[in-house]
Amino acid sequence: MYKLIGLDMDGTLLNSQKQISARTLAAIQAAKDKGIRIVLSSGRPIEGLRSYLEQLGLNGEHDYVVHYNGSFVENVMTGEIIRQQVISTADARIIERTARELNVNTHAFSQTLGLITPQSTEYTRLEARLNGIEVHEINFDTLSDDHPMIKAMMVDEPEKLSQAYEKLPSYLAEQFTIVRSAPFFLEFLNPQSNKGLGIQAVAERLGIPAESVMCIGDAENDHHMLEYAGLGVAMGNAMPQTKAIADYITAGNDEDGVAEAIEKFVLY
Repeated sequence: MYKLIGLDMDGTLLNSQKQISARTLAAIQAAKDKGIRIVLSSGRPIEGLRSYLEQLGLNGEHDYVVHYNGSFVENVMTGEIIRQQVISTADARIIERTARELNVNTHAFSQTLGLITPQSTEYTRLEARLNGIEVHEINFDTLSDDHPMIKAMMVDEPEKLSQAYEKLPSYLAEQFTIVRSAPFFLEFLNPQSNKGLGIQAVAERLGIPAESVMCIGDAENDHHMLEYAGLGVAMGNAMPQTKAIADYITAGNDEDGVAEAIEKFVLY
């Protein structure tokens, strides 16, 4: 019996209109009624998740959320951070410099300034719109060495980003967790930060073993949690490499894939 369900947001829980369908909402509520914990696990900042947490009623004292791709694991009600792994300003400068060398754009998340970028592009503005936050154009070299950073990202047209991904210096893979969260987003996280470790932290806090965890996702940044879970589910619209590691492939995000998986494995 699965006791915890970890859910990615974009491309998974949310349909193409960035909404939770009625069928999916009903399936999640039915799972909650059976005592199953629902944990949103997203690359988004907490600001981009609050309205969905409220819609799902995931704001109690035992509700947790994994945000910034596992950089933070937070109690929704109290704001207690039970796990935090971030990068440094020096790290962000390395990513920004490498991005310039590879001819792609970049932005990053600061703990005090939010979304920052040397030059705003359509993809940085998309990030801002998705999460209801502002963009601040800042040269990373002007930030102090002790400025608190969270993660850095290369952002650009999918084809350009793919080419840059293939040309990344090998040492970066040792220095960061690198995940592609969308065709136009390539994320660089603390090496001890990923969604799998985030979901694991919640499961351990709640006393739930990995074999009782089901996780559902659609992209490379979901791989760690799909591999951690007793049941890893890929969406029908998932990246091919995500489907390849999944235990089960459900319907797409516009065909109530999350609801289908919950109905099949939890509400049967």
